[in-house]
Amino acid sequence: MKLIRIYAAGILLTLLAIDTQAQQVLTLEQAIDLGLKNNFDIRLARNNAEVAANDRAYADFAFAPRLNGTASKTWSNTGSKQEFGNGNKRDTSGIRNQQWQSSLNLTWTLFDGLKMFATRQRIQAIDILGELSVKNQVENTIASIINSYYNIAQQKQQLRALAEQLSISDERVKLSDAKFQTGLAPKTDWLQAKVDYNAQRAAWLRQQTTIDQSKAALNQLLAIADENTNYDVLDTIPVNLALSYGQILENLHNTNPQLQVAKQHVEISRIVLKERRGDFFPVIAFNSAYNFNQSRASAAINQFSPVFNQNRGFTYGLSATVPIFNGLNAQRQFKAAKLDIQYQQLSLESQESQVRLTLRNAFKDYEYYKQSLTLEEESVGLARENVMVALERFRQGVSTTLEVKEAQQSLELAAYRLIQARYNTKLAETELLRLKGQLLK
Repeated sequence: MKLIRIYAAGILLTLLAIDTQAQQVLTLEQAIDLGLKNNFDIRLARNNAEVAANDRAYADFAFAPRLNGTASKTWSNTGSKQEFGNGNKRDTSGIRNQQWQSSLNLTWTLFDGLKMFATRQRIQAIDILGELSVKNQVENTIASIINSYYNIAQQKQQLRALAEQLSISDERVKLSDAKFQTGLAPKTDWLQAKVDYNAQRAAWLRQQTTIDQSKAALNQLLAIADENTNYDVLDTIPVNLALSYGQILENLHNTNPQLQVAKQHVEISRIVLKERRGDFFPVIAFNSAYNFNQSRASAAINQFSPVFNQNRGFTYGLSATVPIFNGLNAQRQFKAAKLDIQYQQLSLESQESQVRLTLRNAFKDYEYYKQSLTLEEESVGLARENVMVALERFRQGVSTTLEVKEAQQSLELAAYRLIQARYNTKLAETELLRLKGQLLK
């Protein structure tokens, strides 16, 4: 019992030394909230979606008439000299003229092979694509934040395991030193125990550096620019052990964000084909115009030329533009649109296959790590008890330091496997939820 109290006290002192440097705890929910607000990839995706939404706001104006107005004013200074056969001469130099011109033209497309309807549908479909792309990026970013956050947690768990190893090594050093001082063991036992302790200490320091680097990676995902920002994370990794393959696979085609984006690309390509089909039909339009023209001269060139002239009038009518031949450009664009549909459909099928493969592999990992987690939890308990027994036997002089070291190494490896199994189970769980599209709730 005395040995157990010493052992527990050593761990507690080490953990207290770690906690003295701890800052405010950042929860996973807070990290995700920061990421949704600040992450650069999400902000870029949202900006693209806003551009598409802006276009959609004006989509209905594809049916509106086009009204253009023009106006101009010109000044001129002319001069001419003339000599006639009868000997008369005329000099009109220095005549200044100013002219006003303005017009208002309206063109209203009445029929274009339903192309303008397809154009409106395409703009609306692009807007939906923007929203789906944002959702897909958000799901991916949340998954990255979860993985990065729990990577820090598992690094902290590893630090705690190293602290436990430090405590055991410290106890070995003390026992070896006591045996050496009383002549019950050679000095080599103490020297080896001290070397092992220093190695554990170096690993503990290195682990702290790894934690800092892992926090820097999380900061990048959260777009935290201040390198001096310091915080702590929870060192527990909760896992959901109740996920089923059928539950994840159900309706996957309509819930996976990546597949939704691919399906929307197919829909857009089909609408583009409708637009290209409209190029084969005539365009019927209503046209009207109001024209105003006024000119004023400083003097008349002759008795028949006016010094002031003004014209204005209103015209209207219908026009039909019939596509006859344009270098087969319409046929080329129509064929390209059909090929694009085939490409997008193949891309969708390929992504479907890839998502299902990823899902199967992720679920196999999930099942394996669940079983491994149970086994390693039992192994750690057994290894920890084995260390306690080995230390007690060494203290009583019925075993060697080598036995203690082997027991210590077994505990170290078992703890590492347990930490990795728990973290990998969380990674597999997160990947399954990402593929299902359930991370964003």
